[in-house]
Amino acid sequence: MTIIVRLDRVMADRKILLKDLAEEVGISNVNLSKLKTGKAAAIRFSTLEALCKALNCQPGDILEYEGDE
Repeated sequence: MTIIVRLDRVMADRKILLKDLAEEVGISNVNLSKLKTGKAAAIRFSTLEALCKALNCQPGDILEYEGDE
């Protein structure tokens, strides 16, 4: 079971830079980069909500579940 973070794809679709998104959401570049690369262990719902608002998307656009085959 794996949760895949698709934040990089959504950011590319919206043509938004990491530093600009981090500033809009109110988190550090480092923490957003960890999330973007899938190295974050957790995400707060408030952060997920802020990302969805800033990117005009749904949580499912950013996070994807991949089950064991």
